[in-house]
Amino acid sequence: MSMFERTFRSRWRLTAGGLGLLALAAGCNVGPRFQPPAPPAITAPNYKESTVNFVNQPGWKVASPQAGMIRGNWWEIFNEPELNALEEQLNVNNENIKVSFENFMAARATIAEARASYWPTITANPSVQGSHTSANQIVSSTASTGKTFGLWEVPQIEASWIPDFWGKIRNEVHEAQYASQVSAADLEVEKLTEQASLAEYYFEIRGQDMLKQILDQTVAADQKALDSAQGAYDAGVGDYISVIEARTTLQGVQASDVAVGLLRAQYEHAIAMLIGKVATDFSIPEKPMIYTPPAIPTGVPSQLLERRPDVAAAERTLAEANAQIGVGYGAFFPQVTISASGGFESATLEHLFDLASGVWSFGPSVTQTIFNGWLYRAQLHQYEAMYNSDLATYRQTVLTAFQQVEDYLVATLNYSQQILKEKDAVASSQQYVDLELERYNLGVDPYVDVTLAQTTLLTNQATLNADEVSEMTSAVQLVQALGGGWDRSQLPTPGQVSAKPTKADYSLQR
Repeated sequence: MSMFERTFRSRWRLTAGGLGLLALAAGCNVGPRFQPPAPPAITAPNYKESTVNFVNQPGWKVASPQAGMIRGNWWEIFNEPELNALEEQLNVNNENIKVSFENFMAARATIAEARASYWPTITANPSVQGSHTSANQIVSSTASTGKTFGLWEVPQIEASWIPDFWGKIRNEVHEAQYASQVSAADLEVEKLTEQASLAEYYFEIRGQDMLKQILDQTVAADQKALDSAQGAYDAGVGDYISVIEARTTLQGVQASDVAVGLLRAQYEHAIAMLIGKVATDFSIPEKPMIYTPPAIPTGVPSQLLERRPDVAAAERTLAEANAQIGVGYGAFFPQVTISASGGFESATLEHLFDLASGVWSFGPSVTQTIFNGWLYRAQLHQYEAMYNSDLATYRQTVLTAFQQVEDYLVATLNYSQQILKEKDAVASSQQYVDLELERYNLGVDPYVDVTLAQTTLLTNQATLNADEVSEMTSAVQLVQALGGGWDRSQLPTPGQVSAKPTKADYSLQR
């Protein structure tokens, strides 16, 4: 056995025992264990607004709590094929969803970055050096002056490794995993937001189409009334003021008829942007429609937190903050670095790879900060404050979730009752117009009474249409508040976000 080999083995035995003791600490994790926050105590078996208001009244009803919850493509509950087709385009082409998806993929990459610290860093640094001594320096008679020397170094491999004795790297990996889960939940929030916006805009357009039909019919009726007043005046049996009143009423309705196109166009442009199309090349054909929202299964209140992606994001943010506290605790402990290097050195290329030309070094080192102005303590206090802030944010997110469900439940229920009353008001207004026209033709009432009746009818018709649209958009908002078709089981696990992305993962953007 050569001297090189004997020296290496003896030094390795001296360090191996110490490294073995240090390795016993590798399983330590000085950070706090994460405990998910306890959900709020919910004693009510059902949502308040689904049972308190209008329980025995006709109109829109919520589905039984025992009914199956919405799964998957929630918009299909509205049974509108054109809306379904638009939603499918949105899921593929929406740019905001793509941004959130790429943010999620970037967050997954940070996990691999954090896990890289588990492994040693290995570098190679081969080199050739030449040097020349001065011939004019004062040296002993045996020294060589004015000579040129060379030094070959191959391959000069260096390795260093920082074992994760205190769990600092593990906490950094967990922090990255939880951040990726937050990003995954944010992606679902973005999807649900864009999908709900599209559905609302779609029903708004159909409401504008219905309003256009109402105004077109009103214009035709008012034109007929103007022609009648003009005919009576020309025949000498009517007065001119009736003609002016009829013309004024007609012109006002015509102006409103034109104005309808503005909002419809803007909603149409908004849908084009949502589905990733240029507004100039996109249009939705007019189709006046009256919709009644379906019975929406709400489930029970205790299920809500498992269905909201924003609540899942807030809870995972809390786990991320807890892992960051663990990183802060790890900074208080010494850092052990194990370094090694080896290679060959020779002044001549001929003997470069001889065993006697081998050089190596190996050994651990320990670094411990003695004093840094209490920096680590201040950072730990910062991380703990951030955790408490995230805890308050989580609780606020939970409270907001229940508020939104109750808000949109009562809104949809109230609009359904208003619609019933407005339908009666429209029927009465139509009867009012018919009676006033008859009295005017008999010469009993002046035409101004007809104008008043016509204005009342149009106002009630427009209000009814607005309420029907609001009922539909409130139903969409209710579905959104319930989490759409998502539930917590769809959130990827830490292991799943840590895995190398596959082609199937890229289908998530759909």
